[in-house]
Amino acid sequence: MYEIGVLRPRELGTSEIDAWREMQREQSHLDNPFLSPDFALVMGEVSDRVRVAVIRDGDGIAGFLPYEERSGVGAAVGAWVSLCQGVVHRPGAVLEAAKLLRACRLHVWEFGCLVRDQPWFAPYVTLTQDAVVLDLTEGYQSYLKGLRERSPKFLKTTQYKERKLGRDAGEVTSTFAVSPGEVEQFRLLRTWKSGQYARSGRADRFARPWVVELVERLHAIDSKDFGGVLSMLYADGTPVAGHFGLRSRSTLVGWFPAYDPEFAKYSPGLIQHLRMAEAAAEAGLDAIDLSVGAGYEYKDALASRTVPVAEGVVRRRTARAGVHWARTEPVRLARRAVLGTPALYRLADRVLKSYGKRRVTS
Repeated sequence: MYEIGVLRPRELGTSEIDAWREMQREQSHLDNPFLSPDFALVMGEVSDRVRVAVIRDGDGIAGFLPYEERSGVGAAVGAWVSLCQGVVHRPGAVLEAAKLLRACRLHVWEFGCLVRDQPWFAPYVTLTQDAVVLDLTEGYQSYLKGLRERSPKFLKTTQYKERKLGRDAGEVTSTFAVSPGEVEQFRLLRTWKSGQYARSGRADRFARPWVVELVERLHAIDSKDFGGVLSMLYADGTPVAGHFGLRSRSTLVGWFPAYDPEFAKYSPGLIQHLRMAEAAAEAGLDAIDLSVGAGYEYKDALASRTVPVAEGVVRRRTARAGVHWARTEPVRLARRAVLGTPALYRLADRVLKSYGKRRVTS
């Protein structure tokens, strides 16, 4: 038997945060920065919708479920930008999805990037995709050796373009972790990313003030367990590409990569990823998680391995859950059809990019 209490992130005590981090350390698949107490705490400063279900049994704290609540519907913390969600739990924990929802007073819980080994949600999975992982456990040279065997043409082309960038624009250098004080470089990265969203026909994350506030707050954190990492690539001291991601003790998660379109012919984003992998390995990280790779050829090329992530929805037998089903299920079915059919995905991507080009030039 277990009991569940719901708190706001700021109400968590030191003992609870310590237990949360210990659970992440004990199980490597849970050591994702989006599952960390730090991410929930910062999101709690940005949004008043963030909650944490604290699960207790006879042996103490058994787990934590961080979530955002909107009119009885629960989703990932920072759902629009989150790349991982699930229950952070003690090894061997036994839970029930329905009981979790009742305790949280949720009629529905939606998950989009569910971490693996969450059996209590398995009956509700509607789609499973593969997240791309760069394995750095044996160091960067070992990763590079594997990359050369798996994707020789990709690696050769990227290295050639790096040399050409150096010849044409000046010495190529990089910084793995730019200081939070370098605000102009962070603004530049966000400008590049907003332009990329516009060209591809996607919604601009950085058009939302709360997203800008969130990433700025996260960039200011640099502890052993968690940090916001701004990495930049330069040619003759001029920024040409960058990436902002989150790291835990062991894993850096790819989040916001972007580059200066004026240097597009050199593929600076790919050069940036290789430089970042080398620096991450030197910093003692075991992996870079690039999230779901569907539709991104560069992710397939960079991958050492993949791990499954799931999406789906848990609904209680309530009227409000029924209304949610009627409103969202047609869209969910259409999305699954597109993601599950490569030809449809490519067509949808072309349509979005065409729309983006028209929007940029109009």
